Amino acid sequence: MTCPICNKPSHPVHKPFCSRRCAEVDLGRWMTDSYKLPGSSPSEDEDDAEN
Repeated sequence: MTCPICNKPSHPVHKPFCSRRCAEVDLGRWMTDSYKLPGSSPSEDEDDAEN
């Protein structure tokens, strides 16, 4: 398995990452909403349900 951030081999202690640094980079991306699932926003879904 390779690290999803830098593509180096993962380390068992930090799996699936290779290091603590890459794990923290990933956490930072989650906390800043860099990772998003495709789809409409909740307000758009409510507007469609009313029509």
